[in-house]
Amino acid sequence: MAARGHVQDPNDRRLRPIYDYLDNGNNKMAIQQADKLLKKHKDLHCAKVLKAIGLQRTGKQDEAYAVAQEVAALEPTDDNSLQALTILYREMHRPELVTKLYEAAVKKVPNSEEYHSHLFMAYARVGEYKKMQQALMALYKIVPKNPYYFWSVMSLIMQSISAQDENLSKTMFLPLAERMVEKMVKEDKIEAEAEVELYYMILERLEKYKEALDVVRGKLGEKLTSELQSRENKCMAMYKKLCRWPECNALSRRLLLKNSDDWQFYITYFDSLFQLIDESWTPPLEEQHSLEGEVHYSIEQAVNFVEERITEESKNSRPLRGPYLAKLELIRRLRYRGCNDEYKLGDPEELMFQYFKKFGEKPCCFTDLKVFVDLLPSSQYTKFISQLLEVIPLSAAGESEIALPANIKALQQHLCVVQLSRLLGIYHTMDKKQKLSVVREFMLRYRHGLEFGKSCLKTELQFSDYYCLLAVHLLLDLWLEGEETAVWQCLTLLEEGLAHSPSNAQFKLLLIRIYCRLGAFEPVAELYSSLDAKHIQHDTIGYLLTRYAESLGHYAAASQSCNFALRFFHSNQKDTSEHIIQAYKYGAFEKIPEFIAFRNRLNSSLHFAQVRTERMLLDLLLEANISTSLEESIKSMSLSPEEDDIPWKDLRDNRDLTVLFNWDPKGRDISEEHRKLSLEEETVWLRIRSLTLRLVSGLPTLSHTIQPKNSEKTAENGVSSKIDTIRSLLQQLEAAVDSGKKFLEQKIQYPVLGPPPTRMAGFFSNGSCQCQTSLFYLVSDIYELDTNGLEDSAEIQERIGNSFKSLVERLTDLFNKCKGDLIEVRDGTLKTHPNLLENLVFFVETISIALWVSSYCDGVLRPFKSNLQKKKKKKKESSVAMPPVFTHFLDYVNELQTLTSNVIDHIKGLEIILTALKLEELSLKDSLLLQEEKKFTKTVQEKVRSSYHHSVQEIGELLKKRLDTIKKLKI
Repeated sequence: MAARGHVQDPNDRRLRPIYDYLDNGNNKMAIQQADKLLKKHKDLHCAKVLKAIGLQRTGKQDEAYAVAQEVAALEPTDDNSLQALTILYREMHRPELVTKLYEAAVKKVPNSEEYHSHLFMAYARVGEYKKMQQALMALYKIVPKNPYYFWSVMSLIMQSISAQDENLSKTMFLPLAERMVEKMVKEDKIEAEAEVELYYMILERLEKYKEALDVVRGKLGEKLTSELQSRENKCMAMYKKLCRWPECNALSRRLLLKNSDDWQFYITYFDSLFQLIDESWTPPLEEQHSLEGEVHYSIEQAVNFVEERITEESKNSRPLRGPYLAKLELIRRLRYRGCNDEYKLGDPEELMFQYFKKFGEKPCCFTDLKVFVDLLPSSQYTKFISQLLEVIPLSAAGESEIALPANIKALQQHLCVVQLSRLLGIYHTMDKKQKLSVVREFMLRYRHGLEFGKSCLKTELQFSDYYCLLAVHLLLDLWLEGEETAVWQCLTLLEEGLAHSPSNAQFKLLLIRIYCRLGAFEPVAELYSSLDAKHIQHDTIGYLLTRYAESLGHYAAASQSCNFALRFFHSNQKDTSEHIIQAYKYGAFEKIPEFIAFRNRLNSSLHFAQVRTERMLLDLLLEANISTSLEESIKSMSLSPEEDDIPWKDLRDNRDLTVLFNWDPKGRDISEEHRKLSLEEETVWLRIRSLTLRLVSGLPTLSHTIQPKNSEKTAENGVSSKIDTIRSLLQQLEAAVDSGKKFLEQKIQYPVLGPPPTRMAGFFSNGSCQCQTSLFYLVSDIYELDTNGLEDSAEIQERIGNSFKSLVERLTDLFNKCKGDLIEVRDGTLKTHPNLLENLVFFVETISIALWVSSYCDGVLRPFKSNLQKKKKKKKESSVAMPPVFTHFLDYVNELQTLTSNVIDHIKGLEIILTALKLEELSLKDSLLLQEEKKFTKTVQEKVRSSYHHSVQEIGELLKKRLDTIKKLKI
């Protein structure tokens, strides 16, 4: 029998069943197996840790932590225990405990390369850059390997990046890093490309561009081989920093001679050329033009150079777009400088026409020409489009009067022309009849184009999808002009398009936007899920989902979508740490600052702050019925009215507002001004929501004081400081509300597919704002009554009584604004009223806050009533005058109960109407509808009806819970 290569540790064999149970998710069996093993082997630390992992995964966190700390206190040095504890601490989200673990291991086994490297990784996960550097230098002394040395240098750079004081960064950390690398350069110990990259990074951050250029151009630069044109790109960057335009120009010219299709080098070539012209640069007489060779410093040379590139390119079998676009770019720049007439490069219209003839069948042709359409005079738009259409081989097919493409190439050319027509505003000038005619034509072309995509897989897009999208954009124009039927036609066409092209993200995104505009959220959740958004997209397009879920009454879906987004944001911290460690391992040093910046960007995300705030408000809304459960919910969320964890100064708007394709002319497109205004609106609304959350979280802290008149006692208990916090937050809320009102006075209209507006306008117009603010002022008055007692507080009692009356009136007014049919049939088509749905949602939220405040009021008044009853018994009087505040409160609670019952009855009525709504009788009055489209129209209308029905059901269920709680508020 052959001898075994190594002797297996018997403990590994003993632990194997526990590992298997944990891997298979059978945590209870893992715990049992660990207990069995520990009875026989009490000192088997790893078994204890594996038991702790099982406990952690079964929800017994405290017990798991206690077991883990028992083992950690023994400072184990065996691999199994250390690795198991690392896994456990990671699952507990306590990476800082791993550092202590390996610090102890390194002290006990000071020469272990493995433990030192694990200690470094532990520090990397918690961002302890100074300790990382120290750990790595200690490791380098034990094992003098280059990677460890340069990891230490990188840790210095990380200290410079994270330093609050920029001066400290440039005078201490970076110079030290530079000296450390220079030492290795002098000793000729630079071995890898990553080490040169690191040296270059240090010099660039120190703004030593000349030295960085010398490194890249010198012997060390020869190691930069992993990326194509890595040296050239770095040289170009340094030439730009040093304003060495002759070298910039010569290098970009040389690179264009090698590859005349690289657009970035055309831009650099033109930028440097015009810099040299502005500086009146002339070449030296005897020396060469520059370090990089010949320099072009006149417009004539540039014109000739571009013409030569076109001539050279025409000899190739595969046409390149770069040279032709470069000619248009040069014309654009010359025209901007006002000197185009001198240099006859040709008529832009003719050049664009020739470009279309050459590249019109490529999908990128439209995006290429889009940049240069401003070179065309507006009077020539129609002529230019007609000229393009003339060269497309179209032929009449069957009974259709419309000439259709015979192949995919002709279809792509025609698509390019219609996209340009939309961009030039030709369709915007049409009347309703003409637009409907174009829609009909586009849908005919769309259905004809499906013939070319019969062999396409489900994951591939149909060649003619853009016709359908353009038809929808035209119908959206009609909808904005007041044509109600157009929006249903949009949904019909998009649902039809999605049936033929199930992977088309544009169809899904447009459906999401339009369904949300109509107030129907139910189909949106499924559409968003089918988009299969990945990683950063949860931040960039997640707003499409989270903005509408709660506001349209889909509480369960809202909770789910918020959880989904938060899971991504919370995993970002852990994932980024792992990316940083991998970047160290593989020497990708330039990526490490990028990972850090990416993490910071996500931590400061506007969407992250919004989702976090809305999720907590939603949880309170769904779970907290009375003050005790409110207190428990707030405690479980670790909410504190004093703490504001939103980075207001650093908030980043990461939303992708251009995710939807758009062919609108510049005046109608999303502008930079729209982005700024949208960010301002979102920030003001977030501030209002955040302050509302903090005010609600402050309610349980205002516990009833046992000795009301003893102000010193209350100050000691911290209660008086709590009311000060509430009052301060209330002032901040008033300021935020004022900012919101001022913003709305501007009456900003975003483009229909631009940023969605916040809920702020509805919050002010329906009276929710006034109700909620009054409720928080009422808290202050009740606290005052609690502190001063019932004697000598007639004025406060009267104020509270007036507040109760005013609140009931405002809540009734808010309810009145919820009345009306959510969906009505008008002239054979549906008309939705999403604002009524949003008002109902605001009513539920406001009544919930009223309930929490009433519960606090109940907690204050109940002991007073109890004391009065005791006095009554002592004095043996038949009646003791009850202070008016009790009557006011009971009347208020009764009216609140009646109002809530009325709203529930109204919602039941809405449910009956929505159930009875007969959709089969509905159809669009326009004769546009084909038989095939009618099927999709019915589907769309049913989805909207079902969504509204679902919304009112969820709202009704929540209000019933509130009503049950109100009934208990009897003193």
